Amino acid sequence: MRAYRSIEWLDEPKALRLLDQTKIPGEIAYITYDDVAAIAGAIVDMVVRGAPAIGVTAAYGLAIAAWHSSAETLAEMKGHVAKADALLRTSRPTAVNLFWALDQMQQRVAQAKPTTIDAYREALVQAAHALAREDVEINKAIGQAALAIVPAEATFIHHCNTGGIATVDYGTALGIIRIAHEAGRKVHVYVDETRPRLQGSRLTSWELQQLGISHQIIVDGASGFVMKNKKVDMCVVGCDRVALNGDVANKIGTYNLALVAKAHDVPFYVAAPLSTIDRAMASGDLIEIEERHGDEITKIDGTSVAPAGAEVLNPAFDVTPGHLVTGIITEKGIIYPPYTENLSKLFNTLAQEE
Repeated sequence: MRAYRSIEWLDEPKALRLLDQTKIPGEIAYITYDDVAAIAGAIVDMVVRGAPAIGVTAAYGLAIAAWHSSAETLAEMKGHVAKADALLRTSRPTAVNLFWALDQMQQRVAQAKPTTIDAYREALVQAAHALAREDVEINKAIGQAALAIVPAEATFIHHCNTGGIATVDYGTALGIIRIAHEAGRKVHVYVDETRPRLQGSRLTSWELQQLGISHQIIVDGASGFVMKNKKVDMCVVGCDRVALNGDVANKIGTYNLALVAKAHDVPFYVAAPLSTIDRAMASGDLIEIEERHGDEITKIDGTSVAPAGAEVLNPAFDVTPGHLVTGIITEKGIIYPPYTENLSKLFNTLAQEE
């Protein structure tokens, strides 16, 4: 059992405790929130990051809004929560899990049919708890589905951070690596440092150390050298949104990694909970790409590494075309091209089973 938790609901007093990912690895620190605006700020500032973790955090944000509202009627309470929902939706635009989780909260609370303020508050908490539990089970199922393609001795390249701190627990792409390790596979990971915020070298390496998994940090530009000169079995990455045609929005640098993998015939897999697949989006060309402050590039830990006044373009994500993606690993199995056809089939089958 790991000694850290990315997201924790506190019953007394009603608050949300988040692992501050901006401090890792130098410090393991937690911040407690009892205000929805501060929770939205934590998402913007990347105190919490990773699409699944953002979604669950936003879900608990609605519960915080309700518990700390002074509303005297249920209708007024619902109005306060609706404003909190709208605020949370503005925090980060690219990760579809944020919007999916908030939609799920609306649906699940409506199904509970609360008729009092106390019942409404409790329904929000229980719906958020359910999303958190389900996230862990989904991540484990993704890892189990991937075991079929992971050899006994497996060398991975991984980009960004997709582990237990980017989710409620286990992780998506890093969860695949973790479960392969736990299943007795001999695993080694080349960890992209992931500029500009260094989620690979700061967070992924730290998590792999906790898990006792062999790894080496490489600069983002070294992936071609590694694939040419070292044995690499597959690239595994997470995602923030997948279009119906298999185009994948993920941390900036993912597209470059996919191109290099294609050039060296290295399979390129994307770990994607079904909640990350946006069926309303036909292609990745429609995905809104967040642009962040230039200081993330021009400074490292507050120290300038570029000339004063230099102009910066800092997209936080890029879109990898589906034709570069070998397979999409979901909790329902691995989906292969053609993606528009096979993803549609999967969702139609799931709809019939409901």
